[in-house]
Amino acid sequence: MKASVGPLSLKISEIFLSLQGESSRAGLPTVFVRLVGCPLRCVWCDTTYAFSGGQTMALPEILAAVACHEVPYVCVTGGEPLAQAACLPLLGQLSDAGYAVSLETSGALDIGGVDARVSRIVDLKAPGSGECERNRWQNLALLTARDELKLVLTDRADYEWARQLIVDRQLARICPVLLSSVEGDLPAATLAEWILADRLPVRFQLQIHKVLWGRLRGR
Repeated sequence: MKASVGPLSLKISEIFLSLQGESSRAGLPTVFVRLVGCPLRCVWCDTTYAFSGGQTMALPEILAAVACHEVPYVCVTGGEPLAQAACLPLLGQLSDAGYAVSLETSGALDIGGVDARVSRIVDLKAPGSGECERNRWQNLALLTARDELKLVLTDRADYEWARQLIVDRQLARICPVLLSSVEGDLPAATLAEWILADRLPVRFQLQIHKVLWGRLRGR
């Protein structure tokens, strides 16, 4: 998909430089473009401040803010970035500018219009999120090896649900699958032991940015 050029704008919560805390790009210096708004209300959400507020920025302003940080990796996140229509042109223009772009999306909205150069990190919602019924299962057929599936788990029931899903739909054959635990609900070491016991073909992950800086915004 080729992004169109025009006076498009987005509601932006924040743009900042940090280390990527998750996915196969974990540890890489990355510019985060966090968009405002989300139609979901996951019970464990750690970015509720992005539900509202922010400032309106034209796409050229956003690209200029990204360029100031002088790193090749950009992550567009939220909230739910696809809730704003101009997210798609932004992804295209970032790709046109030569960045390695990833998109963090809930998976509740159609990912079919996302630029093919973008790595889509799709967050499938487990029952413990309170938003499992919002999963758009049609998105699975659109995924490629450059994309990733992320599942955040609150307890053993969530894990059993995820394990069955991974096996039944052979998700690991589609793209990398990432499992992580909700801080304060499911100990990370417990989830790691379950994965090892079942030999699940997944990547266990911690949120590196929280290990380093806690819940400090902009890091």
